[in-house]
Amino acid sequence: MAGRINDEDVKAVRDAVPIDAVVSEYLQLRNAGGGNLKGLCPFHDEKSPSFQVSPSKGLFHCFGCQEGGDTITFVMKVDHLSFSEVVERLAGQAGISLRYEEGGYNPSHQRGERIRLVEAHKVAAQFYMDQLESAEAEIGRKFLAERGFDQAAAAHFGVGYSPAGWDHLTRFLRGKGFTDKELITSGISQEGRRGPIDRFRGRLMWPIRDIGGEVVGFGARRLREDDTGPKYLNTPETPIYRKSQVLYGIDLAKKEIAKSSRAVVVEGYTDVMACHLAGITTAIATCGTAFGGDHIKILRRLLMDNGSARVIFTFDGDSAGQKAALRAFEDDQKFAAETYIAVAPDGMDPCDLRLAKGDEAVADLVEPRTPLFEFALRHIVSRYDLETPAGRAAALDEAAPVVARIKNSGAQHEVAVQLAGMLGILDTQFVVKRVSQLARWARDRGGRGPAPSRPQQPYEAAATRASAAGPALTLRNPVYATERELLKLALQRPELVSPAFDAYGVDEFTAAPYAAVREAIIEAGGADLGTQDPQAYLVRVREAAPDDTVRAMVTELAVEAILRRSVDEVYAGQQLVAVRRRAVDRRIRDVQGSLTRLGTHSDPARLSAVQEELMVLQRYDRALQDLGAQAL
Repeated sequence: MAGRINDEDVKAVRDAVPIDAVVSEYLQLRNAGGGNLKGLCPFHDEKSPSFQVSPSKGLFHCFGCQEGGDTITFVMKVDHLSFSEVVERLAGQAGISLRYEEGGYNPSHQRGERIRLVEAHKVAAQFYMDQLESAEAEIGRKFLAERGFDQAAAAHFGVGYSPAGWDHLTRFLRGKGFTDKELITSGISQEGRRGPIDRFRGRLMWPIRDIGGEVVGFGARRLREDDTGPKYLNTPETPIYRKSQVLYGIDLAKKEIAKSSRAVVVEGYTDVMACHLAGITTAIATCGTAFGGDHIKILRRLLMDNGSARVIFTFDGDSAGQKAALRAFEDDQKFAAETYIAVAPDGMDPCDLRLAKGDEAVADLVEPRTPLFEFALRHIVSRYDLETPAGRAAALDEAAPVVARIKNSGAQHEVAVQLAGMLGILDTQFVVKRVSQLARWARDRGGRGPAPSRPQQPYEAAATRASAAGPALTLRNPVYATERELLKLALQRPELVSPAFDAYGVDEFTAAPYAAVREAIIEAGGADLGTQDPQAYLVRVREAAPDDTVRAMVTELAVEAILRRSVDEVYAGQQLVAVRRRAVDRRIRDVQGSLTRLGTHSDPARLSAVQEELMVLQRYDRALQDLGAQAL
């Protein structure tokens, strides 16, 4: 029976390993205010950060998918490990020796499978690195030198060499206590006629690490002409290695990607090395597969999808490289970042370019110039004869659906105008309308369902339209910024704005998404409910939201930091007064307009009533100005 880890040791591990340090290995965290940190949730796909970490409490919680727990829970969920596996891993990082109860502890039998497989890869990686110094590995060292990589570069990336014999590594790992079953399961060895043999033999080896820095697989490059295998051979799919979910170099690039909001996607291991050595330390590569959705999820959590994020793809200039670029464009809309393509004029990859022209040429190559959508559209358009009406029409038929996939309506319109220019169609609006029509059809086919049973409220339709452009647009308007701040207070610190806030009407919020959130708070029972049970209150507001768009806005406002570091009743009162005064000012202008339209010859009673309303409003506005929140 497996030994149970001593409870005191588990507590010591929890105390010794800060949760923010662990989570930061998987995603970028930013200040969320109140001592909390926020980031894009690793457990569900989202565009706005709803995942929060509280370092002081040692807890995490996602307001989007409701996942939560402590440091151990986080690693269990993100890496699909058992409780004991996580404690063992974290204890190793913290240098804590664990005690086991109920019969003691036998590492070869009781440690979790993932821990054992990762350990086998770690030992194998060091074995390969040591072998690179052997006489047999001269061919590998020559390969690296011819591509501009010295011994220091090889050591930095952990490059090694696998001996040409049948079972050098297999026998070495057996001597370290690993079983044949573990070696086969890990993908390091494979079944031979007389038992396990080395999978990689006589090749240059690159360790492939996950985002946490653990070796989970290898990439092996053929060196000899008598090697009949593929040019590059990767670890097969294993319990710890999924090629669609790993990016080579991500462990080295993640901090700079998060810091600069920029990632460079190249095609091979040597291209990653060349970029990093040339100062482009945000370079990463896929491992023998096309760049896909799971890779995008990894990058998005590091980029945080902010407005300045850039992803630059470098592809060879040949037909295969163009196909790779078009495949990348298929997933382009899963990014909130802007995507670009970089192709050297002579078609060289970053490794060849560095050899031929130096580091500056590599740095210049990856400067974003050509948007990926433009490259894709020009590729489509180039196949048609644009000198004829039929050719232009056919090119439009193929290109317009591509533009229609762009989710941001503003960007979609702009690209449609550019497409009209590419095609030489003078009637720009015709192209724009065609793209808009296709976008509507695509949405209808996407399963939006029948019309709602009740009439859609104006604020709901407006919220849906406005949210496509994102809340960042509203922040540029000081009016909207104040409304946003008041809603954040109502969701995060309801005790500071209640009961006054609950008397505010939906029409006092002029930004349509914010009006929708105000309505959701009303439907949930009002902000005063949050003074009793804040967690239940937030859940009720999210449930009261009429659709996913408004629900996402509620989540965003609930986790975003309040602008003032020290939040008190005075600050809350200022936001309440600012929103109310603007609402009063709008009403005053409306009434003044009514007076102008009535004129002096109107019904005296009607004229008197309007004048009286104007005086009441003006007195209320002065009271708000002089007394502040006391006048509410």
